[in-house]
Amino acid sequence: MAKAIHSMIRVLDEGRSVDFYTRAFGLDVADRLDFETFTLVYMSNAESEFELELTINKGRTEAYDLGDGYGHLAVSVADLDGEHARLSAQGFATGKVVAFNRDGGLLARFFFVTDPDGYKIEVLQRHGRFK
Repeated sequence: MAKAIHSMIRVLDEGRSVDFYTRAFGLDVADRLDFETFTLVYMSNAESEFELELTINKGRTEAYDLGDGYGHLAVSVADLDGEHARLSAQGFATGKVVAFNRDGGLLARFFFVTDPDGYKIEVLQRHGRFK
């Protein structure tokens, strides 16, 4: 059986991105691998074994074009409204809280927050399939 272990995104500024993911989601640097032309930073926390891999290409100065194919990362939280208020108070770009219903019942409550490179992260209330 395959086991999902990480997802990779390319970021422009290592320090800015590490700071964002640490303050926004409590992720810490689990490992940092420095190579001649790029650096890999693996971030995680005690909530899950899944890691976020930040790839920093050395010498890159222009922002990445995210195109129209990128979806999003998603995290779940116990207190969606509290997290929305906390992230907004830190000055992060947060969208509105959305209730998504299906067949007359709540499927999900969520909002999106944008990281320094423009990636959207979905923040979901722990509920149903989103644990």
